[in-house]
Amino acid sequence: MPDERVAYNYSPGQLEQVRATCLSVATVLGDLLQEVVVVGGLVPSLIVDQTKLATGAEPHRGTQDLDLGLNVTLLDQERYRAVSKRLREGRFSPDVNQQGNLTRQRWCVRSGGSKVTIDFLIPPSRQGDQAGTLRDLEADFAAFIISGLRLAFLDRQTIQLRGRTFFDEEAVRNVEVCGPGAFVVLKALAFEARGYRKDAYDLYYVVRNYGGGVEDVAARLRGLLKEPEATRALQVLERDFLDPNGLGAMRAAQFFSGNVEEDVRADVVGFIRRLVGMCARSPSSHA
Repeated sequence: MPDERVAYNYSPGQLEQVRATCLSVATVLGDLLQEVVVVGGLVPSLIVDQTKLATGAEPHRGTQDLDLGLNVTLLDQERYRAVSKRLREGRFSPDVNQQGNLTRQRWCVRSGGSKVTIDFLIPPSRQGDQAGTLRDLEADFAAFIISGLRLAFLDRQTIQLRGRTFFDEEAVRNVEVCGPGAFVVLKALAFEARGYRKDAYDLYYVVRNYGGGVEDVAARLRGLLKEPEATRALQVLERDFLDPNGLGAMRAAQFFSGNVEEDVRADVVGFIRRLVGMCARSPSSHA
């Protein structure tokens, strides 16, 4: 079943905590940061300038956790051990679920009664890898295998984070963040897999607000269309987001208030239709 979360479940305070957690991670991973890319719900607020939104656009609603993609190159010479070691030294630790059982793929950080969780993700790299299953790295460190995640390392951009860490330290660090083309792919594939309202909203938000217009997103997505995951994502957009009564448009609209306002659905369809049209006209989409 799709999640029932809507916009009011997300607050600016939560977003700031997740952003501060991301900055904390950056300060402890240091020279390993090139092997880690920020994906998931924090991405829109990082790649879309929230201080220069177009007329009618709202700030991104944010996220409740941090998603970090790990490059498969970390498996070489077991460099993932350096990642977990530095995180432990930085006061991060594996989380537990509601039953008190260890969740190796989800870590957390706590301070002053606050807590933020981090999900670790990794691309498929071995024959037989199944999306959604775990890749065990250490006894208490694992990552979800996510189809299409490798595209986030092909289409990424460096963003400077400046502010306070989770532990209230002033810091400035550059982090690698999933670019808009790969983000659309990952969110489309996630929507196909689980149908979440938040995935539909995040996808629509980036297409609507990134850069100077839809053309900028299309340019980044066209560069990925020789990859099978990107081709599949485009098919998901065509199937679910081009009809006002389609699943994608309906659930993106539901995210805002739980309702399905016609004008929101029309806006979703309009922007996604433009994106799909620009990609369909690309020679690379027929290669």
